Amino acid sequence: MIRGLMPLCPTPPLPATWLITGASGRVGRLIGAHWAMRPPAAARILRQTRGASLGALVWDPLREGPGALLALAARQGPPAALIHLAGPTGRDADPALAPALAEAVLAAAVMAGVGRVLLASSAAVYGGARALPYAETDPPAPITAYGAGKCAAETVAARWRDRGLSVCALRIGNVAGADALLTNPSRPLVIDRFGDAGEAAKAGPERSYIGPATLAAVLETLATCPALPAVLNVAAPAPIGMAALAEAAGLPWAFAPAPVGAQHRIVLECTRLAALHDFAPGAARPETMIAELAALNALPPASLLLKACR
Repeated sequence: MIRGLMPLCPTPPLPATWLITGASGRVGRLIGAHWAMRPPAAARILRQTRGASLGALVWDPLREGPGALLALAARQGPPAALIHLAGPTGRDADPALAPALAEAVLAAAVMAGVGRVLLASSAAVYGGARALPYAETDPPAPITAYGAGKCAAETVAARWRDRGLSVCALRIGNVAGADALLTNPSRPLVIDRFGDAGEAAKAGPERSYIGPATLAAVLETLATCPALPAVLNVAAPAPIGMAALAEAAGLPWAFAPAPVGAQHRIVLECTRLAALHDFAPGAARPETMIAELAALNALPPASLLLKACR
């Protein structure tokens, strides 16, 4: 009797790919470091860079168009999600490039068949300080060129969403370890004090922060949600004072009178996000955010802190 050939074991499907633009930026490096230690269960991470880098997609959307992304999609299928963190940064960067870059990336995503795009926007689109938290229904009113650039990029995203692309603009608050508060430890930190606010934590600036590991977890949730709104505030569930975060980091700091134009309280209402993502207990605590940075070796070296104290 001739026995039939044993069926081959089915080849397991390739894991979904999430493409991260701006992986070399401050936020991208922090999230990438977290995912290097704890990769997402739902996908493998592919970084985008403009220069040659091992294991990354070399792609300059503005200069080269969609070619590199289309070639990637032809080789291994389109990315399930594209997390667009790239944008103009630094003192010499032109914020007006943000909408052009968004247009190039989103157009390429549509041509490549990308399933979901998360576009990094900013709380800066809302404008200046106010007593009440900003909700997604509040109209944008940016007061900086950076905020205006992000707002224009959101407009680009809205047009592509109207054409059928699953794209959500994430109005991200302050990312612990990526803003100016924790990135210059070589001198004592000066924090604006607003009048006689009593409690020290409330006297200084108050912001909606999020730790890098928590942000990575949020992105994992949003990359796989069945449906997302057009815009979404992204931060930990409760705001914190910058002074409290500096204390938790062990940074030397002191109050100084806030200059004219300084912004006291810029806080995001994150009820929509909390309905989609289950935050870990304590995610909004300064100590938790500092612990997340410590796990990534992203805190200032102790030697620099000692130098700043002298």
